[in-house]
Amino acid sequence: MSEFVKINFLGAAGVVTGSKFLLETAEKHIMIDCGMFQGLKELRELNWCDLPVNVPAIDIVLLTHGHLDHVGYLPRLVKQGFTGKIVGTAPTLAIAEIILKDSAKIHEEEAEKANKENYSKHQPALPFYTKKEAEATIQLFQVEMEATWIPLSEHISYRFQYNGHIIGSTFIELDIHGKRFVFSGDIGRQNDYLLDAPKTPEWADFLFIESTYGDKLHPEEDVEEILADTINETIRNKGNLIIPSFAVERLQTLMYILWKLYQKNKIPNIPIFIDSPMGSNVLDVFKRFPKWHKLSPEEYQAMCNHVTIIESYRETWETIDDTRSKIIVAGSGMVTGGRVLTYLQQLIDEPSTTVLLIGYQAEGTRGRALKEGVHEVRFFGKYYPVKATIKSIESLSAHADQSGLLQWISTIKNIPEKVYLIHGEASSLNAFRVKIKDVHNWNVIVPKLTTVEEVRV
Repeated sequence: MSEFVKINFLGAAGVVTGSKFLLETAEKHIMIDCGMFQGLKELRELNWCDLPVNVPAIDIVLLTHGHLDHVGYLPRLVKQGFTGKIVGTAPTLAIAEIILKDSAKIHEEEAEKANKENYSKHQPALPFYTKKEAEATIQLFQVEMEATWIPLSEHISYRFQYNGHIIGSTFIELDIHGKRFVFSGDIGRQNDYLLDAPKTPEWADFLFIESTYGDKLHPEEDVEEILADTINETIRNKGNLIIPSFAVERLQTLMYILWKLYQKNKIPNIPIFIDSPMGSNVLDVFKRFPKWHKLSPEEYQAMCNHVTIIESYRETWETIDDTRSKIIVAGSGMVTGGRVLTYLQQLIDEPSTTVLLIGYQAEGTRGRALKEGVHEVRFFGKYYPVKATIKSIESLSAHADQSGLLQWISTIKNIPEKVYLIHGEASSLNAFRVKIKDVHNWNVIVPKLTTVEEVRV
């Protein structure tokens, strides 16, 4: 007897963010990732809408990794009636816990500030979710091992496989009635400073693959040279180097590179301030899960000792008032929130300031606007002129580029029935679709948001 699987594309379809996919089968309803939309206003507004599916009927959520655009919608899912398990690797759930608690705190603070200063259109402005709601969500977390098949029902099992994007990250293989569904998650790089190369799938009947850099090759940059030159130029200008950074992986990678540059005598002992409460918590995850990364305990300790980790908002202001040339690494990486806004608000109008953007900058974010050369930028309801020098390093991205993505799928031994391109902007999705067609001649589909597909298994 034929069985059918209904696939609901609830996020990261036609866009980069908001990763959410629901598979409905006769035995189980399985959600892969449950992320928030980021970037463009019309996308962010979708976060406030209930999902167009029967949420209480969802049995389980499987997480590829802990980034906000893959886990940030979980408390809203719980609010809509989800009571099942939320499953991931141990580091993924540790990261997800940090991110949910941190974003709940930010949501509450932003709502409070908007109400106090009356700059929200909504009366009153409400937090997207509260700390209490985040805590209730974390109670549903359940750790499973990587590289182990886990039965879910009579005809369904799943497995997490290491994919080197951030600590704990995996791709997910689901066997449903003998057909294999592969969700790539975000695929990491072959030669990462901190992580091993991604594992690759051997079989995929239905492949769901990210396309963030589906139209690009990472430039052949010497990251260490660029960083060293930028730092030494900052010192000559008696200025500040501000690096907006993602708290997970990029921040730890930066700490490692900056420590190495000092060790190699490529930069002097310039003060380095790490101002990201979430990033500091993620450092602890590296300490707790040494088998998930390449750093030795000695390297980890030396790297941490080389920087000053800011503990309080008072110290943020002391750092701004510090007249020495310095490096400030602060979240968030796309300049959408976090402590980096305070630094930029105070220092972006000074010509001696340099802002170095690293990693992907989504459409509609301040990071993208700065990268594209805007002359002014808005923080907390006011505009500030951009007189700082804006630079970017493309090759520190945690995502595989087009070549890396093609390499990742090259180990698949069969011809997939369908390949779904997800997690990309329109230009990336289209370029990668054409490339896969040219190289493999596979049946490639670019689903749109809220598309529902039914496949036979």
